[in-house]
Amino acid sequence: LVDNFITEEFKHSVNSVLKGALMGKETANFEFPLFTKSGERKAILLNATTRRGADGEITGVIGVGQDITQIREITGEQERIADDLSRLIETANAPIFGVDLKGMVTEWNRKAADM
Repeated sequence: LVDNFITEEFKHSVNSVLKGALMGKETANFEFPLFTKSGERKAILLNATTRRGADGEITGVIGVGQDITQIREITGEQERIADDLSRLIETANAPIFGVDLKGMVTEWNRKAADM
């Protein structure tokens, strides 16, 4: 599994997660890239759980992987937009400030600070 589908840079860590599950150590939310047959890169969130038989002995690993590629893309775009807006507010040629419910100024940009 690891040799055929996991990129070289993540083979060791994915292998460690799976071997850990074989020894009873479960892993949640391990993120790594996986490439499809067509060469497309996908972001995968893996949960590896120890599989046990009726007698409680370890019989294998159950791995559940979720494709979180689209979530990562959306999150990245949201962060980019938030950074752009922060820079716009900070460098605006007009004072911009935020006020809390008690009327206290809690945020301000450079122009407001210069006043």
